[in-house]
Amino acid sequence: MLIDSHCHLNYKGLIEEQPAVLARARARGVTGMLNISTRESEWDAVIATAERESDVWASVGIHPHEADTHPDMHAARLIEAAAHPKVIGIGESGLDYYYDHSDRERQRTSFRAHIEAARETGLPIIIHTRDAEADTAAILTEEMGKGAFPALIHCFTASADFAARALELGLYISISGIVTFKNARDLAETASKLPEDRILVETDAPFLAPVPHRGKTGEPAFVADTAAFLAKLRGIELETLAGQTSANFFRLFTKAHA
Repeated sequence: MLIDSHCHLNYKGLIEEQPAVLARARARGVTGMLNISTRESEWDAVIATAERESDVWASVGIHPHEADTHPDMHAARLIEAAAHPKVIGIGESGLDYYYDHSDRERQRTSFRAHIEAARETGLPIIIHTRDAEADTAAILTEEMGKGAFPALIHCFTASADFAARALELGLYISISGIVTFKNARDLAETASKLPEDRILVETDAPFLAPVPHRGKTGEPAFVADTAAFLAKLRGIELETLAGQTSANFFRLFTKAHA
């Protein structure tokens, strides 16, 4: 049993053959997929896929790249959308200072709105952070001081120090296919030491296909390859890692049980 905790089933590359993509995932033991939204215009389609497929859930959120195009996205709108029974998470949101596709202050404002929605709904915020460790950690620390909220760092690629800080704040950490890349030794070292009760796995499909699929369109079936690599890295059986990561998913995304 494996859960792909972060994929984009409605993105180009997957949407054209979505039934086949889902069938291939199920054939490899993927029993659940969290379909992530990145802009408001996607919400209806992402939720519709979750409504249609019993093993798919949805999130509602605004990616930091899209913060400039959603200047009026407040917590109340996210909370309203999150009332849908198949919406189990808020996001993805966060900070991306690598591409800077949106103004940094607007990214920070949007991030805080998503945190507020997570705090109010009890649904985890799914966090994207790239080249923004200091600000991400500072905002998380400040916002936790206002009241706790569940959270996940998705597609973790940050430093070991940032991982330690995230864990101190009670966050979960999700590992993507990047961990299988030859140039990801520092990430592999961090991933090998994450607590067994805080680690999840994901594909971020259609992006970041793991070895041995590099260069192909990523899809949820490939979470099995990332999980196998991670299990070997951590010195445990694949079945053990699958059980741990799935249990962690349901412990964090409590609404998925319903």
